[in-house]
Amino acid sequence: MNNLEQNMRATNEMLFKTLQEWDPFSIGEEGYDTEIADSIAAVHRMDHPNELAKKIQEIYEFSFEEWIPMESCLKVAYKLIEIKNTGSCSL
Repeated sequence: MNNLEQNMRATNEMLFKTLQEWDPFSIGEEGYDTEIADSIAAVHRMDHPNELAKKIQEIYEFSFEEWIPMESCLKVAYKLIEIKNTGSCSL
């Protein structure tokens, strides 16, 4: 595995851990694998926190048929984008 692949893997692991810890519906960290995978894919496609927050809100609402306040989604979106932008630089 080359450095780029190692950096991407480490970044994805940090993104995964952040989303697991978020636990927006308080069902436990293990209850969101599909939503986390979809959200990580969105992180890699999007650079604007508002756009990412809206996508994350849609992903979780689709799966759980429950609405998450945008403020909560925006807070996690900022963290995820920060990880994406600095993760590979700091490794």
